[in-house]
Amino acid sequence: MSRDKDRFLNILLISPSILAVFIFIYLFIGWSVRVSLSKWKGLTADYTWNGIKNYLELFADPRFHVDIRNTLIFTGVFVFGSILLGFILAVMLDQGLKGEGFFRSLFLFPMAISYIVTGVVWRWLMNPATGTRTSGLNLLFTNLGLDSLVNEWHTTPTWGIAAIALAAIWQMSGYTMALYLAGLRAIPQELKEAAQIDGASELQIYRHIMLPLLSPVTLSALIILGHMSLKVFDLIVAIAGKQLPLDVPAIYMWQITFDGLFYGKGAAIGILLLISVAVLIIPYIRYTLRMEREENEN
Repeated sequence: MSRDKDRFLNILLISPSILAVFIFIYLFIGWSVRVSLSKWKGLTADYTWNGIKNYLELFADPRFHVDIRNTLIFTGVFVFGSILLGFILAVMLDQGLKGEGFFRSLFLFPMAISYIVTGVVWRWLMNPATGTRTSGLNLLFTNLGLDSLVNEWHTTPTWGIAAIALAAIWQMSGYTMALYLAGLRAIPQELKEAAQIDGASELQIYRHIMLPLLSPVTLSALIILGHMSLKVFDLIVAIAGKQLPLDVPAIYMWQITFDGLFYGKGAAIGILLLISVAVLIIPYIRYTLRMEREENEN
């Protein structure tokens, strides 16, 4: 009887959270799906059935094609750069560096600030102006005699979105560093010592022992960074504003919904973003649950 009472109290305790999650997440997702299948345009709600026409129009829209291309470029540069730099920083700190606590905090600090602040700082650093108006990184390159590195950054045609990814790498590489450093510290030191006795070099140890053992960390970083890149909005707006060459689905959704008042098509973009994130998250959750189940069985 006491066990049933405790169970009832536990359910009663978490029921407000369950209700809030149901209403503000799942109910709103369902409502967004319904809006995406409607002809709603303007401030007056219009739930007239429109089928999947909003989605078909999006896939035929040249601007949406630009959004997809920019998202792929940004995701590739951001995820690869953050993982590579984070791993390098973790390896450096794992060598018993003096003042490790200071450097660890220093590398993690950018993660503590918002994308808006990062965007404001990097907008100045990546100022594309030249001549007497040169500033930021271009001025640094000029003073160091590295004129070949001076460029237009985010105003560069086609690949300007990759320059914005540099700011995101700066902000999130410390996070991946923390993930890899925790993974490195969890690997038994005996494995490394045994490899050294067998004559393996430091590079071979990291390539053939450390990296394979860190594959779960790499997978986690890929999922986390990947889903963040799909939803990027504030960083791009803070650096370059709303420009078509740097357009991404989140910016398009904002403009078509709140500027154009085409709520049906805006909701369709939101649902597509949700599906793209789910494609990354759901397999990862299934993989994590399977690994936990196998560990419990063993």
